[in-house]
Amino acid sequence: MNEDRFTVGHVLHRLDRAGTEVLAADLARKLGDRYRFVFLCLDGIGSLGEELAAEGFPVVDLGRRSGLDRTAARRIRGEVKKHGIGLLHAHQYTPFFYAALSRGLGSAPPILFTEHGRHYPDERKFKRVLANRWLLKPGDRVTAVGRFVAEALTKNEGIQAGRVRVIRNGIDPDDFPPADAKSRAAARGSLGVDVDTPVVMQVARFHKVKDHRTAVHAFAKVVEQFFGARLCLIGEGPERTAIEALSRELGLLEHVQFLGVRDDIAELLPGADVFMLSSVSEGVSVTLLEAMSTGLAIAATDVGGNGEVVEHEETGLLSPRGDAQALGHNIITLLTDDDKRRAMGVAGRARLLEAFTQERMHGAYAEVYEKLS
Repeated sequence: MNEDRFTVGHVLHRLDRAGTEVLAADLARKLGDRYRFVFLCLDGIGSLGEELAAEGFPVVDLGRRSGLDRTAARRIRGEVKKHGIGLLHAHQYTPFFYAALSRGLGSAPPILFTEHGRHYPDERKFKRVLANRWLLKPGDRVTAVGRFVAEALTKNEGIQAGRVRVIRNGIDPDDFPPADAKSRAAARGSLGVDVDTPVVMQVARFHKVKDHRTAVHAFAKVVEQFFGARLCLIGEGPERTAIEALSRELGLLEHVQFLGVRDDIAELLPGADVFMLSSVSEGVSVTLLEAMSTGLAIAATDVGGNGEVVEHEETGLLSPRGDAQALGHNIITLLTDDDKRRAMGVAGRARLLEAFTQERMHGAYAEVYEKLS
């Protein structure tokens, strides 16, 4: 191991097991022979942070307080000095803000600001546009995980289009091999469903942006036609209790499984017939990529970067934001037409291999690191 490795400090909200955080962790694990990585967490270490710390990565809880916490910026400055950090890789806007604030009037270390998604509704705020002109220095770099996110950075953050490079999210397709009869049977056994039960799966944290309410209402339409159908919801979050109550209210509790956070998603995905994503906003969803790698047809909302990932009528079916009727109809269409569903699954895997691999993504980030080191 090269002990003269250039040190990169990942700045994040918190290292829970979610798309942005998993991508940052994988970057550190895969590029660790070339760079040394430190994780600076604004809002707590989280379960993934504990894993990384156990693997030997320095993981720091900055203990950010509510409101504008200038002490969090000072803590970042202290960690930069302590660990010899030569580049701060900030994931999402708030970590970028605090990373930039930590530099004061200076421009070192440079910052790579990666935007992974956008809030909904996403609006331009004049004060923030002005602040970004001061926060973003000439030597900094900006990347976005997809075209939609890049356009939002230009439109709503005032960042010049020429400064924003798109580096698409990617996964290792070997981690999510195409489903076959053996993996499907094993997954169905784990889920407790028989081979003929129609299964719809969604992997997403229980947060309003993921709009599980629309997912459950859409599935209620599915049950009207496929009475034995099962909806498997993987994830945790503040909306789970409300979604459980909605399922009870709609008489769906015997049809909906709440599986919590799982570390065996690759083993469970082959048990699904259709993968659903009901978000009101997305960047480039890692869970969509995982489902496509597995060979699942997709029924998703046409929001954010979903249309960049899912080709309508080719790898899946897209529906408007919040339209449970349309989303439910698309799921029914896929469950009804076996040939169409399987063809879309094959096309989705091919699309993943063409444009959304981890190897491609890591190579692009390493190129940026090289330029900034």
